[in-house]
Amino acid sequence: MHLTLNLVALVAQCSIHPVSATATIPQYVYDYAPLVWLHSQDPYRPSDLQAQLDHTTPEVNWTTIESAPSPLTLNNLDQLNSMGNTSVYLTSHKGIDTTPEPAWFGGITPDSDGRIGNGTGSAIIVVDHGGGEVDAFYFYFYAYNKGDIVLGMEFGDHIGDWEHNMIRFSDGTPQSIWFSQHASGQAFTYDALEKQGIRPYSYSGNGTHANYAIAGQHDHTIPGLNLPTGFLLDYTDRGILWDPVLNAFAYTYDPSTATFEAGSADYPLAWLNFNGKWGDDQPPNEPSIFGEAKYVAGPNGPEFKSLNRKHTCPSTPCVVLPFRIWAENATLS
Repeated sequence: MHLTLNLVALVAQCSIHPVSATATIPQYVYDYAPLVWLHSQDPYRPSDLQAQLDHTTPEVNWTTIESAPSPLTLNNLDQLNSMGNTSVYLTSHKGIDTTPEPAWFGGITPDSDGRIGNGTGSAIIVVDHGGGEVDAFYFYFYAYNKGDIVLGMEFGDHIGDWEHNMIRFSDGTPQSIWFSQHASGQAFTYDALEKQGIRPYSYSGNGTHANYAIAGQHDHTIPGLNLPTGFLLDYTDRGILWDPVLNAFAYTYDPSTATFEAGSADYPLAWLNFNGKWGDDQPPNEPSIFGEAKYVAGPNGPEFKSLNRKHTCPSTPCVVLPFRIWAENATLS
């Protein structure tokens, strides 16, 4: 028995991926994991999950939850569900409109290897639908989201930002990929995408962190339809390359029981069951124009991102684009 465990440990150490496959996480989930191009001018980099808890206080209706666990950790975060459930907000100590902005909003800049130091800013969640069909979700976390500029006004800033790609596999072969973009997104065939080896690229929007298949300018006025120009523009380029799997927790999710299982005993589990928001609530009396405000509420976590999907897209109709699209300045690696 000890010999078997030692052999498993040796294989894990020799893996090309720092997060090694386990009995529940197929190796191909790591082999085909997206690489993320962060925008060259984006000051809001990927962030450590625990750091978000360290800089926030759980509140309901702008009132501190006095009975909250202390310290609050990824291993006890779900205890807040009994203290307010979906009404709980992880509220920043200094407030979303603090000037100057707290340094932790900026997250961690990836190094030359694509690693964000010792922080963990990504979660991989695998959903096995049976019959060889497996969905692998790659979640990316940022401490702060900078909204769009429309007619000289800024809308949609919020603390906490969960984005993701999802790859649908059939018998271990990637078929299609979802790119989350604001309230919607896009799906492409695996073959249509730019790649480094077999790993597809995902381009992160400047400030908003919406995910796109190519570098350039993207209008998302109409959800799911990206045009070269318009009123709501995201910008992507090949700024800094982030390899999320270098700092990732990995899990499986069973839709029949709505339960998560950690891919390693070292990975915290409770945080995935937290039903509250990963940032501040929208400030009271926040002015808005046409229902849109500068500062808005933070998001829910991965559990609320349609993990049990029938199609690659979280909703229907689901259009999976087969087009091979390249940015003008893109080069194959």
